[in-house]
Amino acid sequence: MEREFDVVVIGAGPAGEVVAGRLAENGLDVALVEAELVGGECSYWACMPSKALLRPAELIAEVKRVPGLTASGPDPAVVLKRRDEVIHDLDDSAQLPWLEERKVTLVRGAGRLDGERRVAVGEEMLVARKAVVVATGSGAAMPPIPGLAEAKPWTNREATTASSVPQSLVVLGGGVVGVELAQAWSSLGSRVTILEGAPRLIAREEPFASEQVETALRAAGVDVRTGTKAAAVSREGGGDFTVELEDGSTASGSELLVAVGRKPATTGVGLESIGLEPGESIQVGPDLCSTACDWLFAVGDVNGRSLLTHMGKYQARLAADAILGKKVELRSDGALSPRVIFSDPQVAAVGYTLAGAEEAGLDVRAVDVGTSANAGGSFVGRNAPGTARIVVDEGRGVIVGATFTGAEVAESLHAATIAVVAEIPLDVLWHAIPAFPTRSELWLRLLETYGL
Repeated sequence: MEREFDVVVIGAGPAGEVVAGRLAENGLDVALVEAELVGGECSYWACMPSKALLRPAELIAEVKRVPGLTASGPDPAVVLKRRDEVIHDLDDSAQLPWLEERKVTLVRGAGRLDGERRVAVGEEMLVARKAVVVATGSGAAMPPIPGLAEAKPWTNREATTASSVPQSLVVLGGGVVGVELAQAWSSLGSRVTILEGAPRLIAREEPFASEQVETALRAAGVDVRTGTKAAAVSREGGGDFTVELEDGSTASGSELLVAVGRKPATTGVGLESIGLEPGESIQVGPDLCSTACDWLFAVGDVNGRSLLTHMGKYQARLAADAILGKKVELRSDGALSPRVIFSDPQVAAVGYTLAGAEEAGLDVRAVDVGTSANAGGSFVGRNAPGTARIVVDEGRGVIVGATFTGAEVAESLHAATIAVVAEIPLDVLWHAIPAFPTRSELWLRLLETYGL
């Protein structure tokens, strides 16, 4: 059976939902194809459940910073129940009214390209008059370590939806996922070990961010081992995992989480039917249209440009506008995108790190101040360690990067993102007066420390 639509979107995660909704709101007939749950990885197995697991310990830490208050817990059973509420018990029915209101046709099943503008879903063929959008996201990468795949370790999916707290957990990878989930399960009572091959955790961020996060993890009882790589993995009779390291040492745990990166979910999508390579990212231009053909668009993790939910949604808005015939240009993208690690301390960053800017050949200077070294710090993040840094392009007098660490700094990031993306001159930014007494006064301190 064949059905025609203006646009067929494969993948109903955040990026797929946004592009489908935006197109439908502008009068196009849209089919949205999803093999699993509407809402995708972020809603059920990544961003949302991990934050639900992290938030209780974050609140307890903040309560302890305020004199006169006490806090106990967290209660693991209650935390896991709340996590289940956040992910709607892996039921996507609450997502459907939004699609119905916009008259988006939801097609359940695995979508597969079958030549130009054709998408097969089971025995049904969906034909797109205008475009096909691939928004299938990414999956956990599994490195070729002997014995690893056979041992059946956790990926982020099992780690964010586990029904009980593991007695012990080994985390392979000290990036964003590894750090967040190590801290979450440690706070709920698991004995956690992190193994990271690079010299430091969250190696793409500023060194001071790595140091402060590692210090906090160690203080929480996490065994952090950096500069060491896994050589082999074994598991006897479904019991504990043992990771053999290249330096001859071992690490063992009742569960093993692999958090070494992501890979585009393009295997089985039918890319070979249009001459593209399955398993690889779909290369796109500044309008999110594939560089291989003018009717195929790719948004979100699947194009490999920026593996962040908010960036996928941004790309989706641009792709929808391009399909609607508007002139668009992808501006905020790639490794310089705004990003947050919801550890404690949190790490919020946008644009270049100091080292990254220098490697790019920019004439830059970094300015640092204490995140809570202001009046606002008397009320939020009191005495909590944290650093605020801006990276300034000296020639142009604009901020090209910013990093904040500390308690609840995620909400501080958007102002920095505006400053970086809009390239606001520092002498203009100086007139944007922060309110007293808020921690936003760190902006005034940064600019005055710079010399304004």
